[in-house]
Amino acid sequence: MHLAVIGCGYVGLVTAACLADAGHDVICTDIDTERIDKLKAGIVPIYERHLDTILASAREAGRISYTSDAGEAIRAADVIFICVGTPPRENGEADLSAIDHVARQIAEEARSSKLVIEKSTVPARTGLELQRALAAYSRNGEIKFHVASNPEFLREGTAVDDFLHPDRIVVGVEDDSSAAKLREIYRPILEHRFQCPVHNGPCPATEPAPLLVTTINSAELIKHASNSFLALKISYANVIADLCEKIGANVEEVTHAMGLDPRIGGQFLKAGLGFGGFCFPKDVQAFIHLSASVGVDFAILKAAEKVNKQRIDRYFDKVRKALWVLKGKNIAVLGLAFKPNTDDIRFAPALEVVKRLLDEGVNVRASDPEAMERAKHVFPQVQYHEDPFEALRGADAALLCTEWDVFRTLDWVRAGKLMARKLVIDGRNLYSPEVMRELGFEYYSFGREALKSEHTVSAS
Repeated sequence: MHLAVIGCGYVGLVTAACLADAGHDVICTDIDTERIDKLKAGIVPIYERHLDTILASAREAGRISYTSDAGEAIRAADVIFICVGTPPRENGEADLSAIDHVARQIAEEARSSKLVIEKSTVPARTGLELQRALAAYSRNGEIKFHVASNPEFLREGTAVDDFLHPDRIVVGVEDDSSAAKLREIYRPILEHRFQCPVHNGPCPATEPAPLLVTTINSAELIKHASNSFLALKISYANVIADLCEKIGANVEEVTHAMGLDPRIGGQFLKAGLGFGGFCFPKDVQAFIHLSASVGVDFAILKAAEKVNKQRIDRYFDKVRKALWVLKGKNIAVLGLAFKPNTDDIRFAPALEVVKRLLDEGVNVRASDPEAMERAKHVFPQVQYHEDPFEALRGADAALLCTEWDVFRTLDWVRAGKLMARKLVIDGRNLYSPEVMRELGFEYYSFGREALKSEHTVSAS
């Protein structure tokens, strides 16, 4: 089978690269001709670990190609993956105009029957509308279009590993032939027949991932339900952190013990600045809107969203408490991406922190291993430093916003000698309060303030 991927953004590139790595012939297209030109030249426009390696390997093997002519890609493919963006509207509803546009292109350009797969995150019942659009726009009534939903469960920073070593593959279909085609597409991954860029040597022995065949509506709902539940866990941990600060408990002790219960699990029970990125905020809003549109009040999810929006307020309470006056201060912001191992700054809590600092008249110095080039377009007035120690030189405070390993292992003895004031306000609970205070730092974090109150802190 020949595969086409429409949309060379994050999901599209990871999908195309991993399917090509699994041995399929893939042609990619995008309306952004500059992006296509870069890909043709071997330039990967996003940072994602291992992505450049498998794209280069697939290109050398002749298994991946790029074109700005969507018609060419559509006509060449038996199966088409739609990976275009579905950004939120002001009311939280997903904007599906790009998918409608692609449906028109497919219907008008196809010369043979196609399996059209939703890979973009879309609200339930989108597949039914996509099927209607394909039929409405088609110029040849003899051409048959089958629609399927194949939601992605990719985490930025580990997306290649997630695609090649999935915990489950979900395919929503309305006919057996579509299910069979998708099973064949994923067979090399299910049987571990691919060149793994993640592991040195053979991949660890694991049970094959289940391939779950559902209806299209269920598959579409599964992605939103999964992301929204993880967002709920994050917000729950953050409320627990606020409670811990009030009653003198330690949130990490509480959430660790909670996570040992296999019914709960420890993942995503981490207090801090809250969730960001393009997926969680968008998917939560879309899920709330979808629920309301069918008469279901998803109040618990609304509360989780509200908690998340308040995290920056909570953080700035700590910043103001520690610094008193912000105007004219030199503050180092460590981390700009919404999470480590990505250059994605969309809905990044760090960017809201930077915005508020600038609004207060702060001189902001920022450091991030991958996201600075993107951030420069948003905040050109910020001073950017590849070396975090240069960002910390002369700083009145360090604000930790993204838990990159380079910050996790930072030499704070050296940093303290460079800073004007040894003050760290940790938005990700990355450091040990005891260790930081032994080093002579004023130190603030989430849900562990009881530790601070037991000691007299020196500002030296």
